[in-house]
Amino acid sequence: MLLSLAVALTSVGAAEAVPRVAAAVTIQNDVFWKDTSGNPIYSQGGGVLKVGGTYYWYGAKYNGAVTYYNNPAAGKNGDTSLSAITIYSSTDLANWKFEGNALTGSDLGGGWVGRIGVARNPNTGKYVLVSQLDSGLVFATSSTPNGRFTRAGTQSSIAGVSTGMSGDQSVFTDDDGKAYLIYSNKSGRSHLYVSSLRASDFLQVDPAKNVYNSSAGGREGNIMFKYNGTYYFCSSDLHGWNASHTYCISAKNIMGPYSSEFVLQGTDADFSHVTQTGLAFTVTGSQGSFVMFGGDRWSDFAGNGLGYNDWVPVTFSGSTPVFHSLSQWTVDAAAGTWAVARGNNYVLNPGAEADRVAQNDLAGWSTTGGAVNSNKQGGHTGRWAFAQSSSSAYTASRYQDISLPNGTYTLSAWVKSSGGQKKATVFAKNFGGSEVSASISQSLGSWTKVTVSGIAVTNGSVQVGVFSDANSGNWVNVDDFSLVQTG
Repeated sequence: MLLSLAVALTSVGAAEAVPRVAAAVTIQNDVFWKDTSGNPIYSQGGGVLKVGGTYYWYGAKYNGAVTYYNNPAAGKNGDTSLSAITIYSSTDLANWKFEGNALTGSDLGGGWVGRIGVARNPNTGKYVLVSQLDSGLVFATSSTPNGRFTRAGTQSSIAGVSTGMSGDQSVFTDDDGKAYLIYSNKSGRSHLYVSSLRASDFLQVDPAKNVYNSSAGGREGNIMFKYNGTYYFCSSDLHGWNASHTYCISAKNIMGPYSSEFVLQGTDADFSHVTQTGLAFTVTGSQGSFVMFGGDRWSDFAGNGLGYNDWVPVTFSGSTPVFHSLSQWTVDAAAGTWAVARGNNYVLNPGAEADRVAQNDLAGWSTTGGAVNSNKQGGHTGRWAFAQSSSSAYTASRYQDISLPNGTYTLSAWVKSSGGQKKATVFAKNFGGSEVSASISQSLGSWTKVTVSGIAVTNGSVQVGVFSDANSGNWVNVDDFSLVQTG
């Protein structure tokens, strides 16, 4: 998982700074994670269960995910056939050991498999895996959290569900050991439900409690976490495994009544770090606690840049959950603390991927010059890049204002350019010093990295972006902005 030991440079916590972490492991997002043996981690649409001091992560390995990993430049593919439901384990939430396959595609007889969760039944002592299987559910059991699971039953309908069966689901285990299925209805997905798993063995889903109906389209990628006695039921838009804001409802009782829907704070500027809601669980240690949000990037699979799994911390300002969109951060699982790492990219939606479709206004960014600004398929990574072009002479900018700690930073981006502009730059300004930039007014026919170093931020903010003062027919494409602290 491209991990290392690192000193936490910036302590961040629930609504204010947490005690400084002496040393912690680093989570690096926006890359393909690898396990402790150096092999790619394949785990999507799954869940995490803590047993003692060990976290077990269950998820799907799709054959298309392997194809995309081996050649991301080939773009999207639609191979959702299942290789296996995988199991990984970790004690530090950063270094994951491959434990083996819980079930293989042949064990389940083919078909669509996904949205996997595991809970331990206190009556039987068995670990129970629940997954979607085609138009129903499949259950499997194991005597250990990391063993092979044995198929133990199926379910074709859930009482009380408008369409008879669950849509995207997850398994939530409460503090008392009771387990629940968190889901929407299979077709349309405008109804949200909570069902307990049958108490005796967890091998059946009990009748549904309809806790919310969406009036603004359906919801999928349904997850749940709990903080200070409040349950948070969160979901994504119906974007087909694509990036989305995260929408939440909350309640003091798991069966409701729930609040009105709200957007999870911090997920709007880059659509939940360019992911779809995938999993959530609470990390509690000797010094604090936070919620781990696991965002999925699929390979069909959406093509939203590199990496299938992007995990970030969620903290609380009072009872309001706050999503921290980070590309690199440190975590001390034993202490229950986290911090922004020095290698974090402070630019949100740096690759123009969050909005998913062709448009002029992109999440996280502001513009001058109107429709001269757009996005263009065929990015340096992912599907999209920023673009400026026009058949008439134009002046335009796309920029982002960023709050960040004082220090020295390096800005970089990947660019293509027609050349010939009066002026075209990747720039940084409003940081307490004079504007600095890299010229991109020369002809650049292939993706070329440009760098602006030594940006001395003294006022806690900076504006970065791309600017063109161009002639008719001039154009620039820009992708993968990066702003990283260097001093």
